Amino acid sequence: MKGESHLLEIKVLIQELVKKDTSSNVPEIIDKLFSEIECVDNEAGNEIQEVQIEESAISLWNWAVTNRVDSVINDEQRAKLRHVSCRLVCLCEGSDLPEEMVRRQILMTMKTGKGWIDVGKAALADGFLVIAINSLEKLYAQLMKRSSGEADIQVHKADVEKDLFKVLSYQAESAVVQGYFQKAVTCLERCKDMLTRLPKQTCYLSILCYNFGVETYEQKGYEQSSFWLSQSYEIGKMDKKYSPGEEMQAKVLRLLATVYLEWDCEQYQDKALRAISLANEENMHPAGFFLKIKILLKSGASDEGVRTAVAELLHHEVSLDFCLNTAKLLLEHERELVGFDFLKSISEWFASSPDLGKIILLHIEFLLQRMKEPLAKQKIEDIITGHCTGKQLSRETLNRLHIILWDRAAKSYEAKNYSEALQWYNYSLSFYSSGQIDQNLAKLQRNTASCYFHLKQLEKAKEAVKEAERCDPSSIFTQFSVYKVAVLEGNIEKAVEAIVAMGKLAAKPAQHEDKQLADGSAATSLLSLAAQIALENEQQAVAIKALEYLSQHSQDCQLVFTALKCLVRLVLSKVMAEPKENRTKDMDTLVTYLTSAHQRLAESFTEGSMTLDMRTHEAHWFRKIAWNLAVQFENCPGTMRDFFVLSFKLSQFCPSDKAVLIAQKTCLLLAAAVDLEMGRCSLILTEQIELLSQALHHIQACREIWNVLKLTGDFSKDPTDTLLLLYEFEARAKLNDPELDSLLELVWELPQIETKTLETIASLAMESPAHYPSVCKRALKSALTLHRKQEAIDAVRVSKCLHSLVHLSLPTGVIDTDAYVLEEVWGYFEDALSIVGTTDDYPEVETLWLMTRAWNTGIFQYSIGKYKEAEHWCGLGMRFLNHLRSLKSSYESQMIGLYSEVLEKLDRAKGFLPNEE
Repeated sequence: MKGESHLLEIKVLIQELVKKDTSSNVPEIIDKLFSEIECVDNEAGNEIQEVQIEESAISLWNWAVTNRVDSVINDEQRAKLRHVSCRLVCLCEGSDLPEEMVRRQILMTMKTGKGWIDVGKAALADGFLVIAINSLEKLYAQLMKRSSGEADIQVHKADVEKDLFKVLSYQAESAVVQGYFQKAVTCLERCKDMLTRLPKQTCYLSILCYNFGVETYEQKGYEQSSFWLSQSYEIGKMDKKYSPGEEMQAKVLRLLATVYLEWDCEQYQDKALRAISLANEENMHPAGFFLKIKILLKSGASDEGVRTAVAELLHHEVSLDFCLNTAKLLLEHERELVGFDFLKSISEWFASSPDLGKIILLHIEFLLQRMKEPLAKQKIEDIITGHCTGKQLSRETLNRLHIILWDRAAKSYEAKNYSEALQWYNYSLSFYSSGQIDQNLAKLQRNTASCYFHLKQLEKAKEAVKEAERCDPSSIFTQFSVYKVAVLEGNIEKAVEAIVAMGKLAAKPAQHEDKQLADGSAATSLLSLAAQIALENEQQAVAIKALEYLSQHSQDCQLVFTALKCLVRLVLSKVMAEPKENRTKDMDTLVTYLTSAHQRLAESFTEGSMTLDMRTHEAHWFRKIAWNLAVQFENCPGTMRDFFVLSFKLSQFCPSDKAVLIAQKTCLLLAAAVDLEMGRCSLILTEQIELLSQALHHIQACREIWNVLKLTGDFSKDPTDTLLLLYEFEARAKLNDPELDSLLELVWELPQIETKTLETIASLAMESPAHYPSVCKRALKSALTLHRKQEAIDAVRVSKCLHSLVHLSLPTGVIDTDAYVLEEVWGYFEDALSIVGTTDDYPEVETLWLMTRAWNTGIFQYSIGKYKEAEHWCGLGMRFLNHLRSLKSSYESQMIGLYSEVLEKLDRAKGFLPNEE
């Protein structure tokens, strides 16, 4: 059966719990037991009566008691265990239980119910308390059956009533917690009826009602609270011997008066006064007098009536603080006449007290609140006089006075009444001795200096700042005051020193106890204000220094970008006004500012401290500035390159639309071009390698962007592909990069390549430190092939190609060349002749050069006995001679003569040669 299985599970759990006094899984076992007993309640039926579980229940109960003492379980866990034990015991009951078991059941159900009430779960208590009352009725019936006379009956009745009283009080407590007011009243009435027979319970019941009153008062249930408190007081009067005492009774009545006061003072004024009067009769307590005055004030009693209550207070021994609170109460309720008279009275009463200053201070505060400044100032001046003559205030009171004076000065300062503010600050200064060093004194001197600044009294301000510096030189506020004096005096060097000091202090915000300084907000505000003051006084160098520190130390991203923008504008205006040769340092400074802007944008992206729109707006501004600077200062290649790179980096924080992608591509392309140009000019190998590597990095990044950009539209006329190809070839060639071959394979496979590109590749292949003659030749040959395919041949460019090809194959000064090379070169000469013969545009100087090279080659062949080859090459030279125009006359006669001599010598030489068989 299900019921039996649950009971068996409960028995096993109890055994496990009891065996392990300090088991780590005690809470888990308790929760499982609590859950299982609910299942028994729902399913067990009558069959559970057959299960013998009483021993387990008692064992569990005893274990809960023992381990509660040892703090193994908490109150709620103990309540759960009692709940399980009690339920198990109740399941075992029959129709006729012996007295001992009934008494045990009463005890267990009472304690279980009370346990649930104590842990705030009154609803779980109700069932057990009902069982307890039923069991008490059974016990009473059993006792009556075996009573032998009237005396026995009274003894048994008293025995049962003690427990019944407790159960009823528990039921009342549960009802109050659950908001069942009428049920709680019914239980209380039954308890009150028993007090004549149980007088010792008077105190308990009175305090219980007081607790009910407190609970309902805290819930603003004033009607119910007044009922419970009235009952508490009435019950407390029922038996003087067992009353809770006069102090407790007075406490009850004071709370009752408070309830009436807060409930509706106008309606329940008389009841409140009656309650507090009774309280004061029961037990004289300052709280009673204070409450009475409060009731009179709130109910609108006359000044005379309030004065009488206050006078009554003075007939008893009360503390100074209590009197001060009473004075505050009077003045807060606009009873000035009574209040100030009372202050005068207590001043006389506490004339010899060391805390007399507290009374005077309160008097001053209220005079100031009521706009009676002349009277307040007179009292302050009296205190100053007393201070100078040895009648000094306590440290605590003096500190409070300083606060009042500074607060008053601050209000005057905010109202721009600087003379008045200065007077209040001077009052505060009067309490400091000459030469005293104190951080508050430094602050005070700074404040007075601020007043003097506004009053245009620079010398006095300077003196005040000097004193502040003496007291607290390491304060950023002091350094700001020093800075302000320096700016107003036009002392730029001193102003910059102060700014530097402020910057150093701003860099260590965590060392300050002051919250404003610790989080850097004060330093930021001061540096911002310092920059503003410098600009207003046309001291740009000082403003730049202030803005630099502001941009470095501020945590406010927006403020940082504003500072950097100001710095860029200030330095740029300076650059434009100075000679070009002096701009280098300022250009580097601008690079630094833009680098800082990029760094802060990156930080804001990581930290999420800026919205997307804000970040985009700032990035656009700085990238455009970087671009404009790059274009504007092209005479400084390194700086121009840095600006292009910065413009690219800054644009990475902008949305990647077409315009931004074009800008990024252009920046990287130009940066690569500048790096290559600087590499060509550099004479230091390591520097050249670095520049070329850097260019290669820009090229690769540019190509990635370019590939994305080409997907957005038609860029067929854009030369970027060609430029990237040439730039990459130059960088890899000069770096002797192993990937050059792979790049060239792509070049040779290009379906459409311009002759100019091939000519450029040829040129770059031989530009130092690159040396790739085979690449140069191949490029030139390809270019020559493309030239021949043109409808109109560009003779000038063709001549340059042929010149380069001849020079590569037959370098100047080197004529001892293999036959296969000569054969290759011969082809170039023939190509040249074919073009020279068809156009007059072929440069004559190139024709002369080719003629000379052919002739010299023939002469060399003759010199080594190769007469046939000599005749061919010299003849080739003569063929070029025929195509000379203006220069032909200069060479013709000499060339013909020499050629005739060569032929004659060749003929003679042939005569000596053996005949071939």
